[in-house]
Amino acid sequence: MGGLFDLQINGFAGVDFQSAPSLAAVRHACEQLRKSAMKRVLATFITDVPDALLGKLEAFERFRAQEQCIAETIVGYHLEGPYLSAEPGYKGAHPGELMKDPDWSEFRRQQDAANGNIRLVTLAPERSGSDDFISAATKAGVRISLGHTNASEEQIDIAIRSGATLCTHLGNGCPGEMHRHDNIIHRLLARDELTACFIPDGIHLPPSVLRNLFRAKPAGKIIFTTDAMAAAGAPPGRYNIGRLEVEVGSDQVVRLPGSPYFAGSALCLDRGVENAARWIGISVEEARRLASSAPAQALGFPTNQTPGL
Repeated sequence: MGGLFDLQINGFAGVDFQSAPSLAAVRHACEQLRKSAMKRVLATFITDVPDALLGKLEAFERFRAQEQCIAETIVGYHLEGPYLSAEPGYKGAHPGELMKDPDWSEFRRQQDAANGNIRLVTLAPERSGSDDFISAATKAGVRISLGHTNASEEQIDIAIRSGATLCTHLGNGCPGEMHRHDNIIHRLLARDELTACFIPDGIHLPPSVLRNLFRAKPAGKIIFTTDAMAAAGAPPGRYNIGRLEVEVGSDQVVRLPGSPYFAGSALCLDRGVENAARWIGISVEEARRLASSAPAQALGFPTNQTPGL
């Protein structure tokens, strides 16, 4: 089956991918990812200004060209923003003032900087122009995931028809208090066309919630991920995720000071696999599949790594 494949890694082992890390720092993060059985990941870049994002993609492509370990571990990129909802609660820890409508010309420049390696974009389909962007991205081989959104049923319908196939950290990226029935979690969970990404850390989704959400999805429509940031694979303390400074205690909760919102997780995916198996009542082998071949297949990667990777 190969190693684990995490499609949402913001940083790892004390290294923040958002903050212009050095070659040595990214090499260290990749070495530690592999020690935690996370053999392939999408380096995830959160909402930022266009020039800064271009600089990050160009830097990581240089690192991938220089170091085989980095190229084998970071197999592509996930852009989580800036095409997200700016509404309080739905924006989470992202800077709302930088949110914007999808811009295909801007994305093409980013994809050029990434040498075609942007493989996943999270967006809110209620933003103007989303349907055209989703269609163009899908035709270009880029997967679209819905997240940090308060889209209506109709807007979700249009996004799916345009090519959206996933939901980013379903159950999160929304306010703590919503209508008990008419809310974005139920709207997205009910769509069998969409593959749901769940964070099995017991924090983003308490065990009973994870179990219920898991049971609501059909076979072949579930992925486990971490949304890990620099504190994952590192001791408790203060860390950065882009412009934000967060505090991670011994309970492994990534707290955004002065806010009720999480800013990523400190979960390692090998531990997430163990958690999911125990809390849901599935085999470790099945949980591992949902964190390895399932994400690879959903993103169009080989489900088995080549020998030696």
